[in-house]
Amino acid sequence: MSLEERFFHPDYKQLKPSGIWGHGLGIAGSLLMITGVAIYIARKRMRSLSRLGLLKHWLEFHIFLCTLGPLLVLFHTSFKFGGIVAVSFWSMVAVFISGIIGRFIYIQIPRTIEGRELSLSEVRDMKSDIGDILSSTYQLDKHIYNLIIESTRRKAEIQRASLLWTYTKNYFRDVNTIQTIKSQLRKNGLEKSDIKKVSNLVRNELSLNRKIDRLLFMQNLFKYWHVAHLPFAIIMLIIMIIHVIVTITFGYKWIF
Repeated sequence: MSLEERFFHPDYKQLKPSGIWGHGLGIAGSLLMITGVAIYIARKRMRSLSRLGLLKHWLEFHIFLCTLGPLLVLFHTSFKFGGIVAVSFWSMVAVFISGIIGRFIYIQIPRTIEGRELSLSEVRDMKSDIGDILSSTYQLDKHIYNLIIESTRRKAEIQRASLLWTYTKNYFRDVNTIQTIKSQLRKNGLEKSDIKKVSNLVRNELSLNRKIDRLLFMQNLFKYWHVAHLPFAIIMLIIMIIHVIVTITFGYKWIF
């Protein structure tokens, strides 16, 4: 309803920000956000909790609570906000949006099955010595051998991993490289089964190269993401505490 008509609605006393339901939604939403932040920080910082479930599951629960909380707070405001509370609200919105972006960045970083972030050295250790495998297992001419070795070697441009378009360009380049290698292997007279094995070997090496690129890029991006997410979260929390203190000072109490 419009702001002018709400006052005359029979449910206004219960649904307004200071009403039974409206006030309760604000309290519930604030508690959910505080709980979501607190448990995730505790899981990351406290060694005693390190074996209590996978970190990725704690992150999922953190995201759930910190998504539901802002929605309840939005209904608590009855979709109107101004003054210093508006700063807290828009900070909450900024935290919510940056959290979605952070989640996207997080899932792009290669991890173990337990959810632990892989280090650059761990990903590099996954790479095999493709040159030894090719020379000891398959009879390839020098041209196709050098083509495969050169294709699976990471270039200096890739190692910077500074731009997203570079990673995308490399992906499509790798697809084209595999097709070229398959064509050359056919000309080299390899059996179909051997062509498939060599292609899978090359595909795995190229995939690991892209994984290294993605790890470097996302790790750098994650550092900048914290610059936006954390300050807005702190601003939201401080103003929310001020809002609660002012509310209690003016006598607005819930069911207690």
